[in-house]
Amino acid sequence: MDIIFLGGLEIETVIGIYDWERKIKQKIFLDIEMAFDIKKAAETDDITFTLDYKTVSDRIVSFVEASEFYLVETLIEEIANILLKEFPIPWVKIILNKKGAISRARDVGIIIERGRK
Repeated sequence: MDIIFLGGLEIETVIGIYDWERKIKQKIFLDIEMAFDIKKAAETDDITFTLDYKTVSDRIVSFVEASEFYLVETLIEEIANILLKEFPIPWVKIILNKKGAISRARDVGIIIERGRK
């Protein structure tokens, strides 16, 4: 299976459990890998046979910007659900990074894989 990916997708959203976090938007960063067979798109050079990563990106950005979850665990699960239900992919891997969440750590986040590769 081939992988189509989005790397370093930066989105601002309300996320966090503390009162101060509920009043501001914070940046999260997403790396998304999606299994998709690109063979027909490559053979035909026709975008209708591939996964339009612009459409995927627009959908995820729109969702995340409008969300107000307390936990990154909930946010990442919802993103995975959207991708698997709305796009023709059997598997997705998502890395969600909430940089700055821990003062002594450069990166903090979650990695999940859902579906079948």
